[in-house]
Amino acid sequence: QLQASGGGLVQAGGSLRLSCAASGLTFSMYPRGWFRQAPGKEREFVASISWSGGGSYYADSLKGRFTISRDNAKNTVYLQMSRLKPEDTAVYYCAVRTGDYYSDSKSYDFWGQGTLVTVSS
Repeated sequence: QLQASGGGLVQAGGSLRLSCAASGLTFSMYPRGWFRQAPGKEREFVASISWSGGGSYYADSLKGRFTISRDNAKNTVYLQMSRLKPEDTAVYYCAVRTGDYYSDSKSYDFWGQGTLVTVSS
């Protein structure tokens, strides 16, 4: 129901924009979020956005480089990533927040399949 796309191989310092499109169900009234999972590591919070787009939250280490946005008319959430670093290499997942805690993966449902981002040095 959620399809993440836009991943790929990019050099350090480059940019990518990820998209997360919903189909089958409308999630325009739900907050949405991005998480990532690097090889051998646990899934970690990246960013979350309110249903209206008026509020956004980021992992402290990513503030200033990543920007989350949404287009409810398209039922799509975006993650603009800039000044990418090799440590940003991970599979990026999007999901719908149905719980109370924006940085806790347990507060999210309807996970997409993920899109791989690889940042080369």
